[in-house]
Formats: sequence, C-alpha cells, structure tokens
Amino acid sequence: MDVDVETSIEIARPRAQVAAFAADPDNVHRWYRNIKRVEWLTDRPLRVGTRLAFAAEFFGRRMAYTYEIIEHVPGERLVMRTADGPFPMETTYLWVDGPAGTTLMALRNRGRPAGLSAIAAPMMAAGVRRANRADLRRLKAALES
Repeated sequence: MDVDVETSIEIARPRAQVAAFAADPDNVHRWYRNIKRVEWLTDRPLRVGTRLAFAAEFFGRRMAYTYEIIEHVPGERLVMRTADGPFPMETTYLWVDGPAGTTLMALRNRGRPAGLSAIAAPMMAAGVRRANRADLRRLKAALES
C-alpha cells in the first residue's frame, strides 16, 4: 500500500520569504521536529541534483537517508526524493500566493514502504499526517514571530 499525505497551511508572510526559508536545508531543524541533522553532500546552492543527508527520528526509530533534489522552481515548487531505507519517499513543497499577502504552503509526502514497513502503511500515513501538520505549524510560528 502506498502512503500519500498532503497537508497545508496559510502563513502571514510573502511567498518569496516563506519559500526561501522552507527550501533552505540549513533551516529544517527550526521547523521539522523529527530532523536531527542535515549534511550537504554536494556544493551549495540548492539546485536540481543537490544531495542532502538527513538524520531523523520517526516512530521512535532513528533513520538516516539521502534526499536528492529532482525539481526546484524557486518560490513555487521543490521536490526531493530518496530511494534508500525502509520507506523510499518523495517530498514536495508548493507555495502559492494567499489572500492579503499571505502564502499557502502545501507539504506532500508519498512513497511505498518496503518489507515489513508495508504492513504498517496506514499507521505510517496517519503518523506522517500528524507530523506534517505539527511541522507546518512550527514553520508558521518561526516565520510569523
């Protein structure tokens, strides 16, 4: 079974500001609770082909994985994909102008758990949804404070 979760939030900041902050790997620890470390494996700046090593804790388990940027339209869309680990995943950030100068940001995670992880796909989807909502609230708080 596939996991496909999309969450969104309205942030009271201009789209360029929200996108620049959210797309910067050096900021992820400020809004992703489960991400403990990010390491650039390729030279800056962020672009298609950039590789980033992440260390995270999710469902009480430590995980290490490498994301590769597969699409980047600054201020509009960022797509990254990992093929390693028990849960190969694609993560997409979308930013659009909201009302009165706000930004609507969508965060989508989709993937196909492998092995025993596949059995827990419905529970994983619920956990990803909860984590994404909390992370987007943290992003909103970081940018609006």
